[in-house]
This record gives sequence, structure tokens and C-alpha cells, in this order.
Amino acid sequence: MKSTIHSLFAAVLLAASSAPATLAAQDHVQTQRADSSVILPATIACSQSDTWSWDFDITHPGIYTLQVVVDIAGAEAAHTGWARLNGELVGQKLKKAYVIEEGLVSEFEQSIDIAGSGSYSLTLASNLSVNKARLVPVGYTSSRISLSSDQYYQPWLKMHQSAPKVAAMEWYRQARFGMFIHWGVYSEAAGSWKGQGIEEGVGPKVAEWIQFAFKISREEYRAYAKNFNPDQTFAVNIAQLAKATGMNYVVITAKHHDGFALFDSACSDWDIADATDYDGDLVKELYDACRAEGLDFGVYYSHGNDWGEGSDGNYANVKAYNDTLGVATRPNGKNLWDPSPNTHVEYLENKAYPQIAELIELLPDLRLIWFDGEGLITEAQAFRFYEMVYELNPNIIVNRRVGYDFGDYIDAGDNKTPAANELAAKHFETCGTANHSWGFKAHDHHWKSGNQLLRNFVDIVSKGGNYLLNIGPDGKGTVPEPCVASFHEMGEWVKTNSEAIFGTTRWTPFSEGVDKVNNSKSHADEFWFSSRDDTVYVMSLAANKDSAHIRSLKTSAGIVLEVRLLGSQNKLKWSQDEHGLEVDFTGVHTGPNGYALAVTLQP
Repeated sequence: MKSTIHSLFAAVLLAASSAPATLAAQDHVQTQRADSSVILPATIACSQSDTWSWDFDITHPGIYTLQVVVDIAGAEAAHTGWARLNGELVGQKLKKAYVIEEGLVSEFEQSIDIAGSGSYSLTLASNLSVNKARLVPVGYTSSRISLSSDQYYQPWLKMHQSAPKVAAMEWYRQARFGMFIHWGVYSEAAGSWKGQGIEEGVGPKVAEWIQFAFKISREEYRAYAKNFNPDQTFAVNIAQLAKATGMNYVVITAKHHDGFALFDSACSDWDIADATDYDGDLVKELYDACRAEGLDFGVYYSHGNDWGEGSDGNYANVKAYNDTLGVATRPNGKNLWDPSPNTHVEYLENKAYPQIAELIELLPDLRLIWFDGEGLITEAQAFRFYEMVYELNPNIIVNRRVGYDFGDYIDAGDNKTPAANELAAKHFETCGTANHSWGFKAHDHHWKSGNQLLRNFVDIVSKGGNYLLNIGPDGKGTVPEPCVASFHEMGEWVKTNSEAIFGTTRWTPFSEGVDKVNNSKSHADEFWFSSRDDTVYVMSLAANKDSAHIRSLKTSAGIVLEVRLLGSQNKLKWSQDEHGLEVDFTGVHTGPNGYALAVTLQP
């Protein structure tokens, strides 16, 4: 349940609380960190008995989780407490979440919607010895809001704010639109095992999880590799599809959770060169084809989870320790049915770290490493992945899922666009599917139309993010035709209206009239916005009517000087008043997927 700090409900709870009044803090915390979190050490709090109080500033409003870090000594006891923000009760129930090197992290179950920037005061009561309190952005769909200890933050920040990283992030913001590719030996399974669809198994119902779904042994699963022999034209075909869709970069699953590498690796024989009959290196071939098309390149890598050679993901050790503290340990994504005999640390040292180094050496112009499946790695291990990438090539950016928020940007979650109050200081990305599955699932025919994919894209563009849109080729490397058709449909719109997409920033509001519930079809009165300098772009995804009325562009928003229809020489008539901008489309036809306008405002 979300708790807005000005809510009547919180006020009623406050009146009923017998907790002492807010204390006056000794120091004022001035700024938020680069990850939008606010760290409140106990050493600067005004404390009284089991109560701590701080004053701090919020510069990035949004939805936050309040975390409490307590000393490990005594942490096996139940953790109870309450919290008030600006005097109003915002937390009463604590849940132990995870362990970092500084101590045990507990979270209040209520999230806190901080609606505006400014100064705030927090009072916290705890029956355990508090190390610090932390306000952490909800992380969108993340259920495990992991944040690093202070000892790693400053070294990470120095790398994150270095000149090469800043330049790389500027490239990424401009790139805006990329292709995700989930492809591996699981593509041969096509979402079924011995006549059973993956829906009958356990865990996620996406095709790349087939080994997990049916607890397939490592030896039996390796049989899929014998038939994995893609067509030699796959690389050129996929690169050309990305280019035709208007994308600027491509990210492929160099190694997914099953541990199979799509490149020739010297530290494992569970790869394309040693386990299949394919004569070549799929990652390098696709890299070359993409560079030939002028596309940038990134790789996905599952670093914490590896069902082939990653043991049990360190589950048994972590669970044994967590059990002593009363912390839950999630088994999802861990190979508990047929783990490899080596330890998880040995897997990291002998496979994961070396393979990252191999990929960086193999691909000199690599732009992005998209880590996933961090699982139960420690913050020290997560930091090592980030640090080694930086040391080998500081021009490579890293996503959040490397662990403990060490990424250079954050992801909004699979197929999720953040709401306005979920936008944080870091740049965001949404990764999404063209149907329901990421990997190839032969019986998944739930293909999104080109218009629906465009709706996702312009919503992301209006909020300033990147869209990483997935394809799942079959075992031969062929992309299903409905997906290809939708991508080509997108490409026509994207190329015509690229001025409104690439190199633009957010405008307020992000949109108007957008139906958040029935979002499978666009309507003529729905508009999304972006901006560049004195120009506001108005994006519509519905066939135009004789006129369009855009309420957000009323005179108080700025005086309109010019209105252009992108991709057209047609001169549009328009008028503006205190109610909005009226655009006359008489005699102008823009097609079923709509249009974009460039509206120049008076400086």
C-alpha cells in the first residue's frame, strides 16, 4: 500500500500513535545521491533512546522505500519499529530484506510517495541498533531494492562520473531505440518439453526458462545444442531488420541463464564452438553485420545465474546464513535440481569474470553490457563486475542488473514504462517483448501490432527513456514473420518522425488524453510530447481527423510561432488561444499510424 505524506489516512494513524514527537536533527542532509537515494547515517541523527531523527532535502520527488540498516549483532531478533515523515506516520511494519557488508537491511512494507521537492524530516524508531536509514527509489518493478554500502559508492561514483562514462551515456540517450535478441539452444526447444508447453512447468512462462521449468538435467539439456545450427545469413538479416525498424543499437544474449555462450569461449566448452556443429562465432558475426549497418552493439550476460556451470547459484550457503537472521532466500532462478559440482565462487572466477573479459576483447567497439540474473551475488562481486568492465574499456556502459544499483542507468522493468512519480535521477530504459515470450516459443501467437509497439515507444520517448525491443529468432535464426511485419510498420513511422524522437528531451506534461487502461489502440485525441530547444513535438498514433485540438499548447504554455508536419511539405493552418492549439488537417492525410508535429514556441 502506498502512503502519500499528505494523506488523511496517515493523519488518522498519527493521531492514534503513542510514539514520541519528532526530534530535532543535528545535521541537515543536503543532497540526494546519483542513484536518487538519500542516506541518513545514525551518526548525524538526533537520537533519544530507540528513536532517531534527521532533516534532509529531496530534489527528485517520487515513490520511495524506507530501509533501515542495523548491525548484524543482535539482528537475529525480530525487527520492529515505526517511521514518521514530516510528523505523519508512514511505516509501521518492517520486513527483513537482505544483507550487505554494513549490516542487515530491513524495509517498511508501505512505500512513500513524496510528491514534491524540498526539505523533510524523518523520525525512526527501532528495537535494534540502527546503522542508518535509507530512502531508496522503488526500483520500479524490483522486489529486491538492493543498494550498496558506502564503501563501494564513492569508487563507483568516480567511475560513473568519469569523462568516458559521461560521453557513453550521452551516446545512449541519443540512441534511444535498440533491438534485444533472446537466442540460444533453448530456441530449438521452442517453448515445449516432451510435448508439454512451458506453461505446464514451474517458474516464468518464457521460452528461455525451459530448462528451469521442467528441471531438465544438464546432460539432457545439452542435447539441444546438437541441433542448434543457424543459417549463415542470420547476422545480415537481423542487422538489416534492426536498421529498417529505425533502431540504433543491438543487444544479444551472449550467455543466458542456461550458461550456453553464443561465442567461442576459452574457459568453457558449453559454447557455440564446442557444443554445436555451427562453424563460426555468432556474437562476432552479428557484431560485424551490425557495425556494417552503422548500428552500435551490446551484449546481454547472465552473471549470477548459470544453470550449466554455476553450481546452485550459492543458494545453500546464502540460505543457511539468512535463516539465522530471519531473512527469506528466493530459490527462483537457481539450479537446485542438478547443480554443477564446483562452487559458485569457482564459477565466477573461472567462467563469469573471464568471459566478460573475452567479450570486451572480442568486440572492440562494444557499447553496452546488459547484465541479468544477479541472483545471490554479493555487493563486492557486483562491484567487481562493474569495475573490471570500466578498467578494460571505460566507454562501455552497464545496466542496473549488475547488482546493488551499480549500473549507469536503471530499467523500468520488463514491458513496463515508469509513471511520472517513478522517474529518478538516473536515465531509464524499458525492455519489452513483441509477443509474450523473450525466447522463441512456437505456440505464442500473441503478437503486438506495430501501432501497439509504437504506443509503448512514444510513451517511453515522452519520458526521456530508451526502448529495447526484443525479437526471439527460432533455432535457425529466423525471426517470426508477424514480428517482422510489426517492426517494418514501426520503422516507417520512426523514420518519418525521427526528429521528434532522437536527440529530444522530456516536456511537461508528457502526454494528454492517453488512455492508460485500453492501450491496445490509439485514438485521435491522444498526444505525447517531446522537446528540443524552443520546439515542442506532438506525437499522435491515430489517423488524423479534419482538425486536432491540443490543450497542453495553450497560450500560457508559450506563444506558437510555427507548426510543421514532419515528413510532409503540406502547410498546415493553425490557431492558438487560452484553450489550446487548433491544427487544421483539411485535405491532409497522414496514414493509420498518425503523425508528429513540430511546434516552435517563442523564445
